[in-house]
Amino acid sequence: MHRHIPSTRALLAFEAVARHHSVSQAAEELCITHSAVSQQIRHLEAQLGVLLFERSARGSRLTPAGRRYHSQVVGDLLRLQNHTLEAMAQRPDGTRLLVGCVPVFAERWLLPRLPAFLARHRHCSLHLQVFPTQTYMSELPFDLAVQYDDASWPGAEATLLMREVVVAVCAPGARHRRAMARGDFRVVPLLQLSSRLGAWDDWFARAGITRVPEHRLGGHRFDLFSMLVEAVRADMGVGLVPQYFVQRELDAGTLALAHPHADTGARGYSLFMPPAREPDPMVVAFMQWLQAEVAASGAGVTPSPRGGAAAPATAAPAR
Repeated sequence: MHRHIPSTRALLAFEAVARHHSVSQAAEELCITHSAVSQQIRHLEAQLGVLLFERSARGSRLTPAGRRYHSQVVGDLLRLQNHTLEAMAQRPDGTRLLVGCVPVFAERWLLPRLPAFLARHRHCSLHLQVFPTQTYMSELPFDLAVQYDDASWPGAEATLLMREVVVAVCAPGARHRRAMARGDFRVVPLLQLSSRLGAWDDWFARAGITRVPEHRLGGHRFDLFSMLVEAVRADMGVGLVPQYFVQRELDAGTLALAHPHADTGARGYSLFMPPAREPDPMVVAFMQWLQAEVAASGAGVTPSPRGGAAAPATAAPAR
């Protein structure tokens, strides 16, 4: 079957001219002649059957069809480059492990512990990538992943790793710290995480706190836990965060518990294994090490797949 795929030379010439609006500058960047770039563009236009550039004394400007095509292929070229660099990065005597992870867990829980694993497996090249929480993807490239236990990865086997413990934190000199310690949050600004609106109601209910603000969703809102914590540090209000995310700050005294209640709710993190794939020894080693680290931290659960036997992960609203 004939494939309608232009040569990479033509695509690179097209992308460079589109970016510089100049054949001459594109030729200089690609280290080829002006005529060679022009020839590649003519071949590409002939293959596509459309005019990609409008030529004038001021340079080369994309036509509407050229703009559409450029917006589509520029990402493909970048992905092709990344795939090539990734293949070049493979060590002949080593093993690559591609781990997907929810960013908050990766940053504050997993990364500080990773040197211990890599010290045991010196030939392992570990790639840590974001496991998206708000984007549905039927095909994920990971060898294994850690995500909230309701994450969507169709067909994957999920094993509960640990429950999330959530605490309310404030600045050490927060204006309402004494009142909050007594369970009085009536005049306290409640900071909100955009993906967890309503979390304060659950936390108050399980803490048995009834003296709460009338408008519990009216506080400042942030997309990331790191943003929320900086707002807490600036005494903009009180925030709900996973305890592991702020343990360093609590130990250092740069943040304080607003109230002693530590809430272990229904939310947790699970280990996800790709569907229909036999795990290799490095994947098994990482999974066992991770479970042992969780158990040693005192945050673990008895490892067991959902529903007893390993069950496929079902699609659920990502958070």
